[in-house]
This record gives sequence, C-alpha cells and structure tokens, in this order.
Amino acid sequence: MSGGTAGRAREVDLEAVLAANRAFYEALERGDVEAVEEAWLGPEHADDKGGVVCVHPGWPVLRGRAQVTRSYMLIMMNTEYIQFFLTDVEAEVHGDVALVTCTENILSGGEAEEEGELGPLVGGKVVSSNLFRRTTAGWKLWSHHGSPVLTSGDEDDED
Repeated sequence: MSGGTAGRAREVDLEAVLAANRAFYEALERGDVEAVEEAWLGPEHADDKGGVVCVHPGWPVLRGRAQVTRSYMLIMMNTEYIQFFLTDVEAEVHGDVALVTCTENILSGGEAEEEGELGPLVGGKVVSSNLFRRTTAGWKLWSHHGSPVLTSGDEDDED
C-alpha cells in the first residue's frame, strides 16, 4: 500500500470507530437495549461468561454478554432521562483493535413526584476508555471502563 492509500484507510477506520462509539452513546440516550447490545461483540466472539468486559463507575468488573447487557438494562430502567455530551474524544486504531477515550459529561434525571414530569437534572463527569474490535459486522465494543471525575465540590464533601 502506498502512504496515501494507507493514510486514507486509517482515516476510514478512525471515522468508523468514532461512528460506532457515537452510536453506542446514542442508543443509551434512547434507552434502546437492542442497539446497546448490538454495539458489543456478538455471540460469535463473546459468550455469557466472557469475551466482553465492562466497568461502570463504582461497580465491580462485569464479564460476559449476559452481565453487561443486564447492567445496561438496569441503568436504562432506572434512569428516566440521560444525555451524554462527549468531550476530549480521541481515537487510535491498531490493526483490528481501536481505543476511544473520552469524557462523558452526563446529564440525567428521574421521575418527579408529579406523574409524567421530569425530576431535577443532575450532572456528572466520567472518563471512559472504550476498546473496539473489528468484526465482519463492523467495529464492536470489547471493553468499556468508566471512572468518575471528582470535582472540587466532591472533595469538599469528604471533610
């Protein structure tokens, strides 16, 4: 491959990985369990015991499609509204593996006391690493690790 062709292939891969990353967060915002599950490596690469790994902030390590899918179902069932504003997004592609790091600026809320009303919105920040693998069905999540970002207010609360 010439340098120009290799550079273009790398750009195509980067665009595809970033699109897969965006699709994952958009599925979470919509509460679309099927689309979230589709974002992860499929049964041909991962089973209910292993093959995929997920760490939500404050949670233990989850391994396997069943545990990971169940975790997102619980989050979506207990979150009336969630929106992700991704910043500091960076991606690297190395062969059939890609890493996307980003800051998830999260706005979420639950149901208010008045039926049908949205409760107070709460903001939070999580730094995430999303590891993808290239498959015949496109780039799929292999591992997600989210770590909370402490704000100056959080440090004051510990005193």
